[in-house]
Amino acid sequence: MDPGNGDIKSLLKSPSMGLRRSVSGRVSFSENEFANRLKGRRSTSVQAIPYSLADLQKSTDNFAPGRLLGEGTIGRVYRAKYPDGKVLAVKKIDSSHFQGQKPEEFSKLVTNISKLHHPNIAELVGYCSEQGHNMLIHDYFRNGSLHEFLHLSDDFSKPLTWNTRVRIALGVARAIEYLHDVCSPSMVHKNIKSSNILLDLELNPHLSDYGMASFHLRTSQNLGMGYNAPECAQPSAYTLKSDVYSFGVVMLELLTGRMPLDDQRPRSEQCLVKWARPQLHDNDALAGMVDPALRGLYPPKSLPPFADIVALCIQLDPNLRSSVAEVVQALVRLVQQSTINMREDLSASCRTNDSEY
Repeated sequence: MDPGNGDIKSLLKSPSMGLRRSVSGRVSFSENEFANRLKGRRSTSVQAIPYSLADLQKSTDNFAPGRLLGEGTIGRVYRAKYPDGKVLAVKKIDSSHFQGQKPEEFSKLVTNISKLHHPNIAELVGYCSEQGHNMLIHDYFRNGSLHEFLHLSDDFSKPLTWNTRVRIALGVARAIEYLHDVCSPSMVHKNIKSSNILLDLELNPHLSDYGMASFHLRTSQNLGMGYNAPECAQPSAYTLKSDVYSFGVVMLELLTGRMPLDDQRPRSEQCLVKWARPQLHDNDALAGMVDPALRGLYPPKSLPPFADIVALCIQLDPNLRSSVAEVVQALVRLVQQSTINMREDLSASCRTNDSEY
């Protein structure tokens, strides 16, 4: 199912709307505004519930290889299936991440993550901590990840439409904005990549793997290759703007359909960012960069503003990159403009048809 244009009203609702912008350009809000936001989110939240190890072993066939959904930097994710039809995703964290840690460290992790609630994050629904096993449990997204949609689909799969790609970008940006500007203190994601963006049945994006930055051992080696900002060569230099860079790479994937690193391409095109950056302000080159899977079905006027957002995200100097709140606002404007263009095109089409009779 591809909703294409989606519900425009829902697209224009954003955590950034109504927030006061400070002189520095950062989103800011009063203590009362922040308290009301958190109170509102908590009042509708569902607390994560404990699962027993025996229950998870049974529902995953004892973590059988056939139930493996994926393997990341922190551990493996398995599909848990229950007799009533419920399906969950169980992230089994590698025990090495807790070596030398106090037993309550995992409890703190669960407490912190379970407080986070946003329409565009994959929320925690449960956890397990028994016999040295530490697991986080999320809803299972049947459409898989954005990475799978863009890079692993076969010839019979329906590609994501342009409007859906823009909507996905906006949803992910809102999730990052929530982590950066609504959470207190600000939360760095540190592992933003297309495989950590899950799609529900309506192709709405849900950012996963948040709250896990401390498990990346403060090193860029654990980040997705091709998504790393230049400053990540020095782990201590990782900032909120490093997340923005990684998001810019995801936007490039949405634009081009290419992977961040691809050794099957000519040497000059193997690194997506290096190949794309010089072309982002060349309108003629942009058309040649677009994912061939779109088959030309996109509004040409939307390419330059989309590319401008990407360019501001992947600046080499972190200080020159946009904040994620600015990215959200730019994407909202792009959605609004696309809606206007669609209406104008439809109106022009109707006038043309009328003139023929």
